[in-house]
Amino acid sequence: MTFPLITSITEDEIDLNALLDVITLTSTGAAAIFTGMVRGVTERGDPHETTYLEYEAYKPMAEAKMKQVADEIRARWPVVEGIAIVQRVGRLYPRTPTVLIACTAAHRDTGVFEAARYGIDRLKEIVPVWKKEVKPDGAEWVEGEYHPKPGE
Repeated sequence: MTFPLITSITEDEIDLNALLDVITLTSTGAAAIFTGMVRGVTERGDPHETTYLEYEAYKPMAEAKMKQVADEIRARWPVVEGIAIVQRVGRLYPRTPTVLIACTAAHRDTGVFEAARYGIDRLKEIVPVWKKEVKPDGAEWVEGEYHPKPGE
């Protein structure tokens, strides 16, 4: 059986209901969803305000890496039915969803939570999306902590 998959870099608003409609089957009884948001205030590390974030991506490469993440999820959790991995790009203001990972399965106790968690963690590791943080006193590109290994 072919299970539904969405991998997308978009400038459009993330529509959770539309995405769930695509990745939900008649056998689906659980959906685990992670959504990342733009914070207006960051308390961790160097506390500061954020005016907006600017996300950029090279769409063909980023979507190919999202497909890799989905393939890894399916290999680890074969009971996962549908997968949606969506990253928004452009200028995004506080309280705006920036990324969504959703996994569906027949039951909640089949690893669907872990699959969604793996999806966002892996996306942050290997999907080439760049983020510039604009603050009241200037702007800076935010670098991730992960450095891909050859073949990733």
